[in-house]
Amino acid sequence: MTVLVLLEHDRGELAEAARQALNAARPLAEELGVPVHGVLVGEDAAPLAQTAADFGAEVVHVATHELLSDYGPDAWAETTRQLGDALDADVVLSVGSDRGNEVMAHLAARSGLPFVANCSRIAPNLGPWSITRIQWGGSLLEDVTLAAPRKIVTIAHHAAAATPVHPDCRAVDLRLERFEPELDESVAVTMIRGRDGQRRGSTLSTAPVVIGGGRGVGSADGFSVLEELAELLQGRVGCSRAATNNGWRPHSDQVGQTGTRISPDVYIAAGISGAIQHWVGAMAAKKIVAINTDPDANMVAKADYAVIADLHEVLPAISEEIRRRRDA
Repeated sequence: MTVLVLLEHDRGELAEAARQALNAARPLAEELGVPVHGVLVGEDAAPLAQTAADFGAEVVHVATHELLSDYGPDAWAETTRQLGDALDADVVLSVGSDRGNEVMAHLAARSGLPFVANCSRIAPNLGPWSITRIQWGGSLLEDVTLAAPRKIVTIAHHAAAATPVHPDCRAVDLRLERFEPELDESVAVTMIRGRDGQRRGSTLSTAPVVIGGGRGVGSADGFSVLEELAELLQGRVGCSRAATNNGWRPHSDQVGQTGTRISPDVYIAAGISGAIQHWVGAMAAKKIVAINTDPDANMVAKADYAVIADLHEVLPAISEEIRRRRDA
């Protein structure tokens, strides 16, 4: 009996979502009186086992097979299903990222069990469990009950913090076990076969600083001032749906309910009105700075700080001041 956590990673880099999943799993496992096990899929993930232990995994399983060379939802789900059976897992848990929800949905289908996504509260009662899940991008909380021999759930992205068991991180001993699932070519129907040359470093969802642009940027070329500031701050550029719909930025840059949810230390929203769909994607930011000519814009009202001015004047001035201070 155990709580099994799918540890999301990409080519040997542990995702922030994996740390959040372990943080969510620890109190749940304590209440159930069972250990926390983590599963890393793929041989390249083995070096991440110690980090998983530092964040609360009591046992880390590294699943290896020739078909587990890269991410594939079917292969990851079948691997997790077999390991869950071997451990007689009470719960299989992940964070509700794109990959987390995708793998858990495949796992539920393969197991013939229900799946509850994007949970903010889980109460493991003796009978059916009581669960609160986030719906409609955070605008609705739904109370449900879950009765199944194995609970398959995801925790809402950013609903749990990502803190180690101990502040010094290296205080937790590692118990590592190898696991080789029985897989055939049918699980490789959907699998990453190659990658483009996307810029290395932080992604939009993990960047410490995000500069977002909306309709007020005015054009695709107008994003150059956002790119300049993002480079100086080692951040990323995001955008609202309006910028995407106008063809100024790709969908991968969109922050919002139908885009990427971010949780940077600072989010600078430039020329963004602040529709609820965008706010859902940005509200986990620790600090929000709004730059807008409209003092009544929703983003201005919700921001921690607001600058009522033209972004094309403010952002270059910030960039210039950063360069001046660095050169001083």
